Amino acid sequence: MKYLKYLLGFFALLLLFILGKGFFTPSVYYESEIVVNKSAKEAWAVMSDEENLPKWIDGFKRSELVSGPANTVGAVTNVYVEDNGEEMVMVETIMQVKTYELLAMKFTMDFMDMDYEMLFSEKGGKTRIQTKSTTFGNGIMAKSMISFMTAAMKSQEDENLGNLKKLIEENTKNYFQDTPVERVEVVE
Repeated sequence: MKYLKYLLGFFALLLLFILGKGFFTPSVYYESEIVVNKSAKEAWAVMSDEENLPKWIDGFKRSELVSGPANTVGAVTNVYVEDNGEEMVMVETIMQVKTYELLAMKFTMDFMDMDYEMLFSEKGGKTRIQTKSTTFGNGIMAKSMISFMTAAMKSQEDENLGNLKKLIEENTKNYFQDTPVERVEVVE
């Protein structure tokens, strides 16, 4: 009986620690970055190409526009991802767009919300792509779990950006095809 009291006390302290960590860490922040040997214009085009999303975002399945013009401030999209064999939906709202420079979005889910920024800066023919993520748990248990998952979330973002780097640098699609110039033959 004495050991049972100690065991229950240990579990009570463990639970208090876990809940306390969530209480004192209501959000987590992490950054990731890559440098690609392409222009910001091309990197942006590859990143935002709907066909490429499953190639660089782990678990991405599909998206469906809910409201507003696609890829504009205020546009709302349901994003479907697979996590451990289970499909989840995130509601994405575009908060800010500066083409070839910044894309800021808010993701909302049952478990958590996330503010996400993707910044592009070009110098010397290379583009630095940096992401900034702030994640908020919805409820004390979610906050506690997120506070312990920071390293895993950062690692997943690093992997996604690594996939994006490869995709951008191996890109052969011409996103900026010039309109054909009409040739006029001069007849003398």
